[in-house]
Amino acid sequence: MTRQEKKFSGSALEGKHHINLTVNGQLYELAIGTGAGKVNPSDTLSFTLRETLGLTGTKVSCDSGACGGCTVIMDGRAVLSCMLLSIECDEKEITTIEGLKNPKTGELDPLQQSFIDHTAFQCGFCTPGMIMSSKALLNDNPSPTEEEVKEALSGNFCRCISHYQIVRAVMAVSGKGK
Repeated sequence: MTRQEKKFSGSALEGKHHINLTVNGQLYELAIGTGAGKVNPSDTLSFTLRETLGLTGTKVSCDSGACGGCTVIMDGRAVLSCMLLSIECDEKEITTIEGLKNPKTGELDPLQQSFIDHTAFQCGFCTPGMIMSSKALLNDNPSPTEEEVKEALSGNFCRCISHYQIVRAVMAVSGKGK
């Protein structure tokens, strides 16, 4: 038994040589292993999104789950992609900031446009995580209260701007459906 096979022994991935991730509506079958285009068992989801799939909108700042910069939506919930191993995400549906725009027209999601309209960003590094946390909230609750927006964003930190503009941007699209 190889070292890699020992790691999967007794797990749902035992005997598997690949994982399937649906990212922004596109299915990816990724080989488990080391080397180009493969997913190492120790790779985080944020690493796989950025380095393997080239989706660099997901930002990694603290790399320890404290800042929210790496937030993506997985199976409808906001998750910290730096805290999940890619192999744990087998058969999951993931949406990144790149997946919010309309694929046919390229038009921004109303939430993305609201962040622009309300100047709810400064350097922009944390903005994707803020938008993804907000999007998960709005998908679950299209008409949140201001307190619910603040709670949903409580795990996202920004050093550049006040959260007031961000809350205003989210509230501007709340109540308008998904």
